[in-house]
Amino acid sequence: MSEYAKARELGEQAREREWARPSFAKQLFLGDLRLDLVHPVPALPDEDAERGEEFVRRLRRFLETHVDPAQIERTALVPDEVVKGLAGLGAFGITIGEDYGGLGLPYLYYCRALMLVGSYSPALATLLSAHQSIGVPQPLKQFGTEEQKREFLPRCARGEISAFLLTEPDVGSDPARLSTTAVRDGDDYVIDGVKLWTTNGVIADLLVVMARTGEKISAFVVEGDSPGITVKRRNTFMGLRGIENGVTEFSQVRVPARNLIGREGQGLKIALTTLNTGRLSLPATCAGSAKWAVKIAREWGNARVQWGRKIGEHEAVATKIAFIAASAYALEAVCELTARMADDRRNDIRIEAALAKLYASELSYRVLDELVQLRGGRGFETAESLAARGERGVPAEQMLRDSRINRIFEGSSEIMRLLITREAVDAHLTAAGELINPEAGPKERAQALRRASRFYARWLPSLVTGAGQLPTAFAGFGPLAAHLRFVERTSRKLARATFYGMSRWQGKLEHKQSFLGRIVDIGAETFAMTAVCVKAEEDARDLGRRPYELADTFCRQARLRVDALFDRLWDNSDGHDTRLAGYVLDGRYTFLEEGVLDPSIDGPWIGTPEGGESVRRKIL
Repeated sequence: MSEYAKARELGEQAREREWARPSFAKQLFLGDLRLDLVHPVPALPDEDAERGEEFVRRLRRFLETHVDPAQIERTALVPDEVVKGLAGLGAFGITIGEDYGGLGLPYLYYCRALMLVGSYSPALATLLSAHQSIGVPQPLKQFGTEEQKREFLPRCARGEISAFLLTEPDVGSDPARLSTTAVRDGDDYVIDGVKLWTTNGVIADLLVVMARTGEKISAFVVEGDSPGITVKRRNTFMGLRGIENGVTEFSQVRVPARNLIGREGQGLKIALTTLNTGRLSLPATCAGSAKWAVKIAREWGNARVQWGRKIGEHEAVATKIAFIAASAYALEAVCELTARMADDRRNDIRIEAALAKLYASELSYRVLDELVQLRGGRGFETAESLAARGERGVPAEQMLRDSRINRIFEGSSEIMRLLITREAVDAHLTAAGELINPEAGPKERAQALRRASRFYARWLPSLVTGAGQLPTAFAGFGPLAAHLRFVERTSRKLARATFYGMSRWQGKLEHKQSFLGRIVDIGAETFAMTAVCVKAEEDARDLGRRPYELADTFCRQARLRVDALFDRLWDNSDGHDTRLAGYVLDGRYTFLEEGVLDPSIDGPWIGTPEGGESVRRKIL
């Protein structure tokens, strides 16, 4: 079996294969707009909402009085007293149940808290989210034994920091190459290996470690101060300068067998399932930075005057302000809808959470890039430099740098599109089965053909017409009804396009990554349009027409993006691009590299630090 086949098989084994609950996004990709799954939006019990609002108020007061985001950026360090203060508020146990010492708040308020923190100090938001979304609390809540929960969750809720260790120097999104091992030895496992980019790893008290147990991957809770663990270095990045991210080495680290999470071989499934809700943290911080950008764009658009007019009144700038404001409203809508669906638990949100992460990370970066452009030279200047020469220290360039990692964190945008595609086309793969398997025999292919014929005989006719073609459909949404009719029509068109792609390329479809990426991006836009219409309809009860205005503008912008994506499904340069890239890799165009110098520091492309003392530190 090839390395690619092995990696693919490992990923398939880790997937949740059953759909026990309905999924709005899954049906959207199949041409079925199930608006009833997201509207009306599930409401929280009054008591939970009151507790959530009170926590967010206390968190805001703490941030305003005890946190200096400029100091964190300047020193590249979150002060110990800030960490301890957050722990005292319960900020490290927002979603941990009260039975285990946490606040037990809904995901909606976890996201609102991260939205608030992310607008003020993205590094601080990363500290909190890495601990709760992918660190020890989330996998233990879903897969841990009662004994494990009793032992570790109260510690996490008190503020003992956790980290998630999967990535290795030669392993990113391809876990089949994982080399860290965990070998059973009596009542213990012995772990050896090196982990890279361990966010919170420099200060973590508890670690979730993914290691190979034989041919499969397993997950363990490991004490951060275990003998044999060395934090080789603290990494530095273009943004998020305050994060405690390191390289962690394991040398004969003994871990009690009772610390195995789930069963042997469940590690990847645990990681993927954890991220179904764990990914909600990134849309929250993205929405927070975008909402902050609206404030800065409004104030600067009024304060700066050029050619006798406020710059916000010039059309070239006004279109940027409109894009920033409409996008911020949509990002908040996507974040809140997905969080409320997670709280409601009636829907399978694996696709929705992935779409929210992908869409929010891409759109918020564009928002912040436009803010920097809108600010001109001041957008490129650091906040401290602006303040030093007597102006307001707006950290626009820092926010842009800090947000760049969101398109890579917890699955790069490219990987997210592939993961979403796999789930979105699951019905097709189930129907077609061996029909698109080049290794299937005549008998298997004949059986698959009969099965596929039955599925498509029922499904294809449903894509011909729908509510989107009725002028009165979705009338309850007032001025936004036309946009929901567009979403319904687009959903069916998207499903037809997916079917055409499946028919054209069959088993080779999984390698048509640009085509599939556009399919996902269309789905993401329509998901966002639905979320923003639902939010505006709800917000309008208290805010009048203003939410409709934001939602309408966002939907108009999104529709243009959708139309462009459809055009590029079939009219593109993908084949030429792929061929040219092959030539580049083969060295055909090395003459292009002449006349320049490479400022890179010499060293291997992939390596690990050698020697040195451990840089792990304890929050005091």
